[in-house]
Amino acid sequence: MTERLIDRYDGVLADLDGVVYTGPRAIRGATKALAKLAGEGKSLAYVTNNASRSSEQVAAHLRELGAPAGAEQVFGSALAGAELLAGQVAAGSAVLVVGSETLADAVRAQGLVVVRTADDRPDAVIQGFSPGLGWKDLAEAAYAVAAGAVWVATNTDMSLPQERGIAPGNGTLVAAVAAATAKSPSVAGKPGAALFETAARHSDIDRPIVVGDRLDTDILGGNRAGMATALVLTGVDSVHTALAARVDERPDYLIGSLEELYEQYPAVTFDGISYSCGGAVASATDSTVTISGSEDDLDNWRAACAAWAVHPEVTPAAAPEVSFTTAR
Repeated sequence: MTERLIDRYDGVLADLDGVVYTGPRAIRGATKALAKLAGEGKSLAYVTNNASRSSEQVAAHLRELGAPAGAEQVFGSALAGAELLAGQVAAGSAVLVVGSETLADAVRAQGLVVVRTADDRPDAVIQGFSPGLGWKDLAEAAYAVAAGAVWVATNTDMSLPQERGIAPGNGTLVAAVAAATAKSPSVAGKPGAALFETAARHSDIDRPIVVGDRLDTDILGGNRAGMATALVLTGVDSVHTALAARVDERPDYLIGSLEELYEQYPAVTFDGISYSCGGAVASATDSTVTISGSEDDLDNWRAACAAWAVHPEVTPAAAPEVSFTTAR
């Protein structure tokens, strides 16, 4: 019997934006692929840096889109951020919350007191994404951080996939405060390993595969947690960025969609000169990757990534040039 990619693992840890949906719409085939997991005897958990909605709100949205989801399957950065902050300040400390009411509730649940202005002299600032945030909110955060408040960011995603395109994420707002104060926050969510480890543990997943669309959060975080990682090409990152990825952000697998979890993943082999994947062949020099095959065939990029990673402990200073030759 042919082994499919999913057969190697007992559960999936899936990102949301760019993996399950983009803006208000489900990505084609994604919810069907996720719904199929239960029948395969596989567990499913969602690991998201979103700190603006509660686990139940996220789960309800997923169910509306047709994906299987309960609140117990959703692991977000609001809780992670509140827990991280609680470990750095005393119980009852005043915390300026720059973010959603969900984040504020998570902070209150840790026995901390939520305030809304730097004039309240908060002991700490916690910053998470909310689409309603504006300059005045960032200014309050900057005033408090500059005055010495402990600073925690739920996540530092620089971009956020939306139906109309790629929009600024929480990382851009955090960067604004950092630029104004010359300080840096502690970061709770991805690309740290904790969210993935917590999700796997609570979901009883022993052999997880992390599926995400971002190298700098999903793949890096999964790698740091020692888990298998798959970059799905339905969101932010592409075959080009995967090829040029830093060593610690390189995924184990490249897949075009979640549906490919149920397909055989082609082996990549090395003959001493070049790397092969399916009918694709790739080789690399110090600055160029040469591929024999078609640019729109994913196997070519799988072979190319393997060829470029010839020095696995060294991240090249620049992305390679890519040269396609006539397929054999």
